[in-house]
Amino acid sequence: MTYAPDRLLEEVAYVAYHFHWPREEILDLPHDERARWVREISRINTRINDGG
Repeated sequence: MTYAPDRLLEEVAYVAYHFHWPREEILDLPHDERARWVREISRINTRINDGG
C-alpha cells in the first residue's frame, strides 16, 4: 500500500502542532500508530471545543 504524501504531511503537521513532537520522530511511527494519535488529538479537540 502506498501512502499519499499529502496525507502523510497532514498527519505529521497535525501531531507536531498539537504535541510539539519532532518531525523525524513522528515520521518514524508506524502508520497505524500515527493514525491513532491523529484520532486521539481530534477526540481531545472535539471534547474541548464542546465545552467539556
